[in-house]
Formats: sequence, C-alpha cells, structure tokens
Amino acid sequence: MKNKIKMTLAFCLLLGTVLQAQTKSAKSKDLVMPRMRVIVDNDFGGDPDGLFQLVHQILSPSAEIRGIIGSHLKPGDPFDPSSETAVNAAKKAKELLEVMKLQNSFSVYEGSNLQLKDTKTPNISEGAKAIVKEAMRTDVKTPLYVVCGAGLTEIASAYLMEPKIADRLTLVWIGGPEYTDLASPPPGYTPLEYNLGIDITAGQVIFNDSKIPIWQVPRNAYRQTLLSYSELLLKVKPAGKTGEYLSEKIESLMKRVQQFDLHIGETYIMGDSPLVLLTALQSSFEADPSSSSYVLKPSPLINAQGLYETNHNGRNIRVYNQLDTRLMFEDFFAKLQLFKN
Repeated sequence: MKNKIKMTLAFCLLLGTVLQAQTKSAKSKDLVMPRMRVIVDNDFGGDPDGLFQLVHQILSPSAEIRGIIGSHLKPGDPFDPSSETAVNAAKKAKELLEVMKLQNSFSVYEGSNLQLKDTKTPNISEGAKAIVKEAMRTDVKTPLYVVCGAGLTEIASAYLMEPKIADRLTLVWIGGPEYTDLASPPPGYTPLEYNLGIDITAGQVIFNDSKIPIWQVPRNAYRQTLLSYSELLLKVKPAGKTGEYLSEKIESLMKRVQQFDLHIGETYIMGDSPLVLLTALQSSFEADPSSSSYVLKPSPLINAQGLYETNHNGRNIRVYNQLDTRLMFEDFFAKLQLFKN
C-alpha cells in the first residue's frame, strides 16, 4: 500500500513537472515576438545545407518569414542537372514544409531557372517580384533582410526591376572567395567560389552597380560551420520526422559520393546556417550579430571571371570573418528538440 502511495505521489510530481514545463514553453512563445522580416532565397535542390538553414529559420520566432524562394543552380550541376533547378528547389522547400506539417504557413516562390544574360536585364520571376513587393511595403517598420545561400539572380533581378529597394533592405549573402588580406584559400581551392559561380553577372549587378547594403559571409567564414556526424546522429536524427528528414539528406549524400571513391570524413559544412545566426540570433539590446566578427571593406568589383578587383569608389560592406558557431548550432539543436515533429 505504501509503495502504491509513493508511486502515485511520484507520478503526480512528474505530471506536475511536465505541465509546468509545457506552461513555461507556451509562455516563452509569447515572450519572443518578430522584430525583423526575412525573405529566404536558396537553391534547395542542391547542397542540403540549405534545408537545414530553412528549418532553423522557420523555427526562429524573432524573424518573420515573408517568402521562401527556390533558386537555380549552375547548368549541369551534379545535385540537379535538369533545366528546371529553380522549379525543383521550390518543390523541395514545399516537401520540407509538408514534413514539418507547415505546408499552409508560408508562401513559396519559384525563382528564375536561368542566369542573367547581362547586367541591365532582369529575369522576371515570382521570386524577384516577391522581393520587390515586400521591400516596397509602406505599412511596416521592421527591417527587411533578404538571406541568400545561393546565386544572386533573384535579388539582382529585383533591383533591376525596382532600384529603390536598395534603400529598403539588407542582403545577407553566403558566397564569394576569400579576401587576400583577411584569409587564405583552402587547399586545392577553385578561384571561382561556388555560389558566385552560379551567376557571376548577378554578382556584378549587386556588388558593382547597386547600393544595396551587403553582409557577406565569404568562403573562409562559411567553412567554419562544421557539423560532425556524431552530432547529426545524437542531436538531429532523433528530433522527430524533421530531424530524420534532414539526417537522411546528409547520409544519402555520404553514400552517393562513396560510389566515386570519395570519402568526406565525419563533418559536413552547414554553410548556409549563418543566415539565421546573423538575423534571428542578433543581440537583445543594440540589436546586431554581436557575437560574430566582421570588417568593413569597400565593395570590390566583380570581374567576368568572378574574381575581386579593387573599387576605390565602392560603398562599405560587412565581410564576416568569424562566426559564433556555438550559438548557431546549439540554438538549432534546441529548437529541433522543442519542435520535434
């Protein structure tokens, strides 16, 4: 009888603890309100790091997502060699939203399937139009960030369609090679960095011609964002269907490259995740990505080969050289656990 009473008391205490935790969780959602708007632009049909970034962005309540754009890859890219890579990227974003049971929560737009043909002519797409529409709103005061983990076709097209957006948003971009005065390139590097190579002409529009504020995360910085396979197994994969979905994308890639006798070790670069770190995870007071370091540099000229040239008249842009990966990953793991769907 005493044992039954003890078990009943223990169960009541446990139930009370669970209910208290649930109440605290519900209250915490009321405590974090949106303080910025974000448009997510990424090649979701390519490197799976973009899907990790999208999940993290969706689960970050301080950033209100005003649109998700699926953008194109380079022609013949091994991730998707088709001629409709932007269409497929949008489909992949919708697939992820279905896994998260959020398929009716966000607007998903297709970007252009093609690179810009010159620096004067935009590619009119639903994605580019969505950027212009959101940037030109007059009924909101929260800052707008376009966070881009791929090529710059959509933001460049939006600028060519409506140059006034330059004063109404900030571009956070993962891409571009190292600056020689800040970092050395990795072993066996290619001079043309991957994301810039997706659309060099669009890079020229944004860096050379526009006045859009840029927060750039070049290759030396985004290569800092290493997620280990053991972290994937312990902190991502057990986190419900969403964690399983994300983990499968990395494990599938690991298996695929082994067919070509390529072994990528036990880490993977989550190079697009700084898009969340630099927006949703800004400091509470005097809001800024205060735990990551940047330098102000004159915007370089992008030449036809996708390399930097000196531009003495370039506006200052932020170039991030050190990222707070602890905050970035631990916040991601915690949000996955809290969501666990």
